[in-house]
Amino acid sequence: MQKKSTGWGWPLLLTHWLSAVALIGLFALGWWMVDLTYYSDWYKTAPHIHKSVGILLALLTLARIGWRISRGRPEAIGKAWEIRLSHFVHILIYLLLITIFTSGYLISTADGSAIDVFNWFSVPGLGEFVENQEDLAGEFHEYLAYGLMGLVLLHTAGALKHHFLDKDKTLIRMLKPKER
Repeated sequence: MQKKSTGWGWPLLLTHWLSAVALIGLFALGWWMVDLTYYSDWYKTAPHIHKSVGILLALLTLARIGWRISRGRPEAIGKAWEIRLSHFVHILIYLLLITIFTSGYLISTADGSAIDVFNWFSVPGLGEFVENQEDLAGEFHEYLAYGLMGLVLLHTAGALKHHFLDKDKTLIRMLKPKER
C-alpha cells in the first residue's frame, strides 16, 4: 500500500499562491472600479484588466481542480472537526469561485459581446438569457465576492492558527514543496 503524501507539489503550490494574489487583486480592483466615472482615464482600462485576469484565473482554477482530482491531496493535519471544516471551506471556496466567474461572464456578455483577454484571445458572448441579466449577475457577483473574501480570511486564520498555536506543518506545507 502506497503511503499518502504529506505535502503539496510545485504545481499546486504555485497555483495556490498565484490564485491568492490574483484573487485579492481582482477584489481590490473591482471594489475600486465601481466608483469610476465615464470621464476617468481608467473607466475602460480597469474593467478590461478585471475581466482578463478573471478569465485567466477561471482557467487556472479549472486546471487546479482537475489536478487535485487526478492527484489527490496530502494527508490532512488536525483534529477531526478541523479537517471537516477545512474540507467544507475549500469546497465552498471553489464553488464561490466558479459562481463568481460565471456571474462575471454573464455581466460582461449580456449584450452579446465577447470578452477580450489582454488582446491574446476572446471568449465569445452568448448574450442575455434573462431580462436585466447584467444587473442581476452584478448583484450576485458583488455579494459573492464579499463572501469569498470572508472565507479567504477564515482560511488564512486557520493556517495561522495551525502555525502559531498548534505549531504543526500545515502552513509550512503551503510554502515548501513536498520532498520526493
